[in-house]
Amino acid sequence: MAFLFSLIVLAFAYAICRFLLMLIPPNVPSIDVDASDVLDDGNQTPDNSFIYIPPRGRTPQSETKVQCYEPATMKYLGYFPALSRAEVEERVAQARKAQKVWAKSSFKQRRQFLRILLKYIIEHQELICEISSRDTGKTMVDGSLGEIMTTCEKITWLLSEGEKWLKPEYRSSGRSMIHKKAKVEFHPLGVVGAIVSWNYPFHNIFNPMLAAVFSGNGIVIKVSENASWSGCFYFRIIQAALAAVGAPENLVDVITGFAETGEALVSSVDKIIFVGSPGVGRMIMRNASKTLTPVTLELGGKDAFIVCDDVDVPHVAQIAVRAALQSSGQNCAGAERFYVHRDIYALFVSQVAKIVKSVSAGPPLAGKYDMGALCLLEHSEKLQNLVNDALDKGAEILARGSFGHLSEGAVDQYFPPTVIVNVNHTMKLMQEEAFGPIMPIMKFDTDEEVVKLANDSRYGLGCAVFSGSQHRAREIASQIQCGVAAINDFASNYMCQSLPFGGVKDSGFGRFAGVEGLRACCLVKSVVEDRWWPYIKTKIPKPIQYPVAENGFEFQESLVEALYGLNIWDRLRALVNVLKVLTEQNTPVSSRRND
Repeated sequence: MAFLFSLIVLAFAYAICRFLLMLIPPNVPSIDVDASDVLDDGNQTPDNSFIYIPPRGRTPQSETKVQCYEPATMKYLGYFPALSRAEVEERVAQARKAQKVWAKSSFKQRRQFLRILLKYIIEHQELICEISSRDTGKTMVDGSLGEIMTTCEKITWLLSEGEKWLKPEYRSSGRSMIHKKAKVEFHPLGVVGAIVSWNYPFHNIFNPMLAAVFSGNGIVIKVSENASWSGCFYFRIIQAALAAVGAPENLVDVITGFAETGEALVSSVDKIIFVGSPGVGRMIMRNASKTLTPVTLELGGKDAFIVCDDVDVPHVAQIAVRAALQSSGQNCAGAERFYVHRDIYALFVSQVAKIVKSVSAGPPLAGKYDMGALCLLEHSEKLQNLVNDALDKGAEILARGSFGHLSEGAVDQYFPPTVIVNVNHTMKLMQEEAFGPIMPIMKFDTDEEVVKLANDSRYGLGCAVFSGSQHRAREIASQIQCGVAAINDFASNYMCQSLPFGGVKDSGFGRFAGVEGLRACCLVKSVVEDRWWPYIKTKIPKPIQYPVAENGFEFQESLVEALYGLNIWDRLRALVNVLKVLTEQNTPVSSRRND
């Protein structure tokens, strides 16, 4: 009894000590990142104070510079070089040298790198979101939700669990190898290449970088030509944090350019991660096949948002509008098809229309707007074509939001939040990825019907299912062909950074985030060694030593049954035969043939 009491006291004391240690803040140095040239203080030089007018008749690939501008105002931001193949190959070579040093770094050093980044992000949220807003047109709130929170969550998860999932993992050695230890080791691949999209310029850089660097790799990231200005600033943050922990130079690099730049990266690295469109994803695969470079593709989405007849309609309507209009068409895994049960359809669309009519769009840094601009040039024209096709086939516009103070040069960068009803799957709007603030709503009658509708798509990234019965929602979601499913919620998966993220069909394959994404940055190596070496070592049984004995196959046959027989009596009988064969005088097969 006294011994048990002592153990309880020790355990209690240990818990108290752990709690007190948690109260002591870690010693994390601050980093200084020069942001003087990216702040919009109204004192721009003449070179970056004019309205940018895109040149006509030239493809971006023919340019030697990546021109940067604010989509919300068309104000010029500057330019960056479009790197040639030789320049990209040199950057990768430099990263490869640095990675050989970093591969030997400790997890303690890698965690300190993450803590420094986390501290900077928390202390500079407004700066990071403002830069993201200026470069892509999104609002500050959407920047915080999609850029800051997701990145902080990933860092926190890596700090908590990253080392555990990269340590050797012991596995069962099986019956025939019971005298062996079997494990899986996770070694760095070398240099990872990432080609990322423009919709979340901060998180799309940090997401692959964090996994690659924490697992001991170097990484070279090609940022989108539509978000190069912000990407190159965010690179300064990474450089400062790496320098603070004594990491080698060039371990992480950010490059700018067009198709040639991306192609050169694919053929130079040890793995490629691509975030973008299915069309470009196919080109990435073709180029990677020449060098058998492994690929992870996170491509388009046409996520289904399903609303059953037993939901709290006002509550779900608010979530649905956020899912449709999130980041003004710059959504990550945004919902683009809405299926609502016939019994609540009228109530649901009226609630949605009321919300959308209150939504205003405008320059996000010039006032309090719910939505910002579209990032891509001429994208509003594509969205209008999708709407026109739906209207021609019988759809109706139920509601639209309003515009704020738009400058004359930026009018085409905006598209009003739009609710469309009476849609069906003959319309391009329900089949093609829109990537815009459009909410098409379709009726359904049964759960079986809505599953069929949701699966009638060439995309398969995610889905969201709402029902008053969690079991019903779960059952519907389980039948939808996609990689990400949210039950009675939307996009919550991405805030669980322990989960893998990715899709099927034209939404790509492979996963990033979570254990799967972290280990995807590794060479996965199977290792077997003697359990009780040197006392017990592998010895080839005499009947199957060269030259093989006449009863060699009889021995193998009995050994297989002794190890894997379906009942204990057959296995015991086979074991007796194994022992019998081992004690017999064996004649080599070759000697028997010579006779």
